[in-house]
Amino acid sequence: MQNCRMRGFLFFLCLSLVGPAWAAYGYALWGDLKYPANFSHFDYVNPQAPKRGELRLVSNLRVSTFDKYNPFTMKGSAPAYLSDMLFDALLTGALDETAAGYGLLASDVEVAADGLSATFKLRPQARFHNGDPVLAADVKHSFDTLVGPHTSPAYKTLLEDVAAAEVVDELTVRYRFRKANRELPLRVGGLPVFSRQWGVENGVAKSFDKVVMDIPIGSGPYRIGPVRFGKDITYVRDANYWARELNVKRGSHNFERITVKIYKDSTARLEALKAGEFDLMRFFSAGDWARRVTGKRFDSGELVKTEFRHRLPSGFQSYVLNTRRERFKDPRVRQALGLALDYEWMNRQMFYNAYQRVNGLFGNTDCQASGLPEASELALLEPWRSEVPGAVFGNMTVPPRTDGQQSLRGNLRQAQALLKAAGWEVRDGVLKNARGETFVMEYLDSNEAGARVVTPWARNLEKLGIALKFRPVDFALYQQRLQKFEFDITSLAYGGTHNPGQEYADLFGSKAADVEDSGNMSGIKSPAVDALIGAMTAARTRAELLPACRALERVISHSHILIPQWAAGTHRMAYNSWRLQGPPAMPPYAAGEGWAIDTWWAK
Repeated sequence: MQNCRMRGFLFFLCLSLVGPAWAAYGYALWGDLKYPANFSHFDYVNPQAPKRGELRLVSNLRVSTFDKYNPFTMKGSAPAYLSDMLFDALLTGALDETAAGYGLLASDVEVAADGLSATFKLRPQARFHNGDPVLAADVKHSFDTLVGPHTSPAYKTLLEDVAAAEVVDELTVRYRFRKANRELPLRVGGLPVFSRQWGVENGVAKSFDKVVMDIPIGSGPYRIGPVRFGKDITYVRDANYWARELNVKRGSHNFERITVKIYKDSTARLEALKAGEFDLMRFFSAGDWARRVTGKRFDSGELVKTEFRHRLPSGFQSYVLNTRRERFKDPRVRQALGLALDYEWMNRQMFYNAYQRVNGLFGNTDCQASGLPEASELALLEPWRSEVPGAVFGNMTVPPRTDGQQSLRGNLRQAQALLKAAGWEVRDGVLKNARGETFVMEYLDSNEAGARVVTPWARNLEKLGIALKFRPVDFALYQQRLQKFEFDITSLAYGGTHNPGQEYADLFGSKAADVEDSGNMSGIKSPAVDALIGAMTAARTRAELLPACRALERVISHSHILIPQWAAGTHRMAYNSWRLQGPPAMPPYAAGEGWAIDTWWAK
C-alpha cells in the first residue's frame, strides 16, 4: 500500500529552520535558497507552455471509488489528487531543490529570533474559488480544524508543538510555537488552506466530520468538474486562478481538464491503457513493466514506456510486524522471520532485477547510517544502552542475503536458533512454544495479486514450522483494519525524506502507538526512539541532525519491527506521445505522475 496520507502536506515537513530572525520571499532549511528574489519561474517548467487539452490518467489509489470530497477527515475515501488540485498553502516547494519553500499564498515569512513564532503576510490578490479573498482568519480556521477532533490524528502529532495560529490583521497570520523547532515555520507553511465558508449551510457551520460531499472551497488551480462515481472524476482548470502568473506557478497546471479514471484492478488498468482509454500510467509492478507493457500502440510509437531516474530517498517499503501481537514481542522472533525472506531469488525470478534492497529508514540520503556508530551517535545512544538492542552499538544492519558466501539454508539455520532461544521449537513439523501454541500468522492485503509476492516467503517460513496465511480483503475493510491495528503483518511503502523530523513521532512514537488511525503501525513503544526523534526535531544544524537520524535508524533497524523490501531508482511511466508533451528532463525530486500533472501540456 502506498502510504499517501497527507502527501501534499508532508512534502513540506522538512523545510524549516530555527536561528536568527528571517524575513524573506522564501525559506531555506540549511542554507541559501536556490532561486533569487523575483525569479521568473522554476527552471524545470516551460513558461510558454500552452494552456489547453486534457490529461487522462488512472488513480494512484487502490480504492475502486470514492465517497467524499473532504480529504482531511478519517472516514471514507476521497478522490485521487484532490488535495493538490484544490488547495494552496502559504508556501510551496520546488522539484529541483530540497529543504526549501517559496511564498505562494504568503508573500513573506518572518521567523522570530528566538524561533518561537513565524509570521506570514498574505498576498492581497489571493482568492478562493468562490471569489472571496484568502484572509488570515481562513488560515487560522484551517489550522484549528486540522488539529481538531475530526481529522487524522497524524495532524495532532505533527503539530503538537504549535501553540496557536493568531490573526494579527486581515492579511497577517502568526503561528506561535511551544518551543523552538527547526521544522515548525515551514511545517505550518505547508498546511492546506480552505475557506471558512466550506461546510456552511444557512449561515451555520457544520461539524467538520459532517462536511462530506460539500464541494471544497479552496484556492488551488483546479475545481471539481464532471464526476461519474465508480468510473472517473474530472478536475477543471480555474481560468481565473489567482496565482496563474505568480513565479512559483508560471508554466504549471497547463491542462484545461485532468480526468482521473478508476479501474477495479491492475489488469483492467493495463488493458485500458492499451485500448487508448487514458494517456498516462505509472507502473509499480516489475512484471507488468517487463512483460506486459506491449501492443500495437507501443509498436506505432503512440504509447511510449520510459524510466525517469530520480534522486528521491528510497523510503522504507517494508513488511510491518504488529508488535501489539504477543508472538511478535520478542525481537529474536522478528529477526528470524526476516531471515526467511529470500530477496535475491525474488528479485531474479519475479522482479526482473528491477529493484534494490531497502535497508533502514533513510536510504539514498545523508541521514543513512553505515558501519559502526560515530562518537556523535554514541553520545545520543549511550543513555539508552539498557533500553535498546545491544547490536545497535555495533555495525549497521545489512539485510540477509542468499548469494555469495550466504545461503538460504544458512539463514534458516540462524532463524531456527533465534526461535529456539525465544522459546519456539519444531514439534511434529510445527513450530510451538512451551504452552503448545502453534506459530500461525496472517498477512493482510487489499489485493489478491499480493499472494504471488508473499508465497515464496511463506514457503520458506513453512520450513521453520511457521504458517503464514494470506488474507485478501476489499480496500475499505483493509483500511479499517489498519486504522484499528487489527492485523499481524502487512506491507506498507513509507516515503523517505532528506530532512526527517516530527513526522517520525507519528510513525514510531510511543504516544502514537495507542492512537487509532495513527501512523505507528508496528506499535513500537520505546523511550529511546522518542528521545532520538526529539533530538532530530530539536536539531539546529545539519551537524546536529545527522547523528540523531542515524542513531534512530540504527535503533529501528536492529529492533526488526520492519522487514525491508525493495525500491526502484526510477519512475516507470507509459504515456501517449501523440497527445502529451513535457519538459526535456525530469527534475530530480519529482514524484512521478505528479511531475506530468504539474508541468506537462497537451500537444
